[in-house]
Amino acid sequence: MADMAAFQDAITAWAAGGPGGPAGELAERVGARTAVLVEGPSDLAAVGTLAARHGRDLAGDGVCVVSMGGAMNIARYAELLGPPGLGLRLTGLCDANEQGFYERGLDRAGAPHEGFFVCVADLEEELIRALGVARVVEIVRDEGDLPAWQTFVRQPAHQGRPAEGQLRRFLGTKKGRKIRYGHLLVQALAPGQEPAPLRDLLAAV
Repeated sequence: MADMAAFQDAITAWAAGGPGGPAGELAERVGARTAVLVEGPSDLAAVGTLAARHGRDLAGDGVCVVSMGGAMNIARYAELLGPPGLGLRLTGLCDANEQGFYERGLDRAGAPHEGFFVCVADLEEELIRALGVARVVEIVRDEGDLPAWQTFVRQPAHQGRPAEGQLRRFLGTKKGRKIRYGHLLVQALAPGQEPAPLRDLLAAV
C-alpha cells in the first residue's frame, strides 16, 4: 500500500527532526492503529515476509512496521507514535541485551511493555537456531554465497566459534546481506518452525 509506505517515510523524517504534520495526516489516511517497532531493516523484512506467508495484510489492518535504526532510538519513536504523540498501540521486537533501553524508552513515553517480544541474541540468531546450521548453509549455497562463507570461516578470527555464531556474524559482513537473508530465512521456515518472538509478534497485531 503506497500510503503506508509514505507513512513509514514520514515517521522516519519526523524522528530525524522534521515536522510531524505529514505523519499525523497520513496516520489518519491509512487508519493506523498499531506501530510495530523493530531495530533495523532486516527485522522489517522478516516481519513482512512472515505476515505475507500467513496471508496477513498488515497495512490493510492499520499496522505499520517501523525500522528505528537501532535500539537506542526506542524512546524517540515511542514518544512520537505512542501516547504522547499519535496515540498508536506499540508493539515490536527487541534483543535481550537491549531490553533495558526498550523498557526505559517505553516508560518515558507512558507506553506499556506488553507486546514487545524478546530475541535471545537477535532475530538472525533466532532464525538460524530455528532452521539449523545445515539448512542455513544450504540457503547460503543456493544464493551463491558459499565461496564467501567458506572464506569467512577460514579466517583466524572466526575459527573455533560455534557455527551458529559464525553464520550470524557472516550475515552482517556485507551491506544488504542481513536484509536479504531476513527475507530468505523466514521463507525457508516450515509451518510451526517460526521462532517464538516472531510468531508471537504476528499473533499480537
